[in-house]
Amino acid sequence: MCCRRVFRLSHRKEGMESARQTKRVRVYVSGRVQGVFFRDSTRERAERLGVSGWVRNLPDGRVEAVFEGEAGAVDELVRWCHEGPPHARVEGVEVEEEPASGGARGFEVR
Repeated sequence: MCCRRVFRLSHRKEGMESARQTKRVRVYVSGRVQGVFFRDSTRERAERLGVSGWVRNLPDGRVEAVFEGEAGAVDELVRWCHEGPPHARVEGVEVEEEPASGGARGFEVR
């Protein structure tokens, strides 16, 4: 009985550690995503989720962003990018995983 209880605790601990794993992605969002507060809304959402990184407009009309933080929070922010703020019309989202730097702090609109 003792061993069974220890196993359950260590199993839960491993699950918690994997949820806290740091993840970094580069995201490209296309559609009507400039001039609709996409960057400011992304910063606000990232700060609420505790995700670091930056977001900027590209000359071709897309928005580019880098997100780094706990894997679950980064995934949630990427899911949000598929919708964006109310006036955005997202047509596509490309996501590229990158090695986490571990040094990212805060979130910047460029």
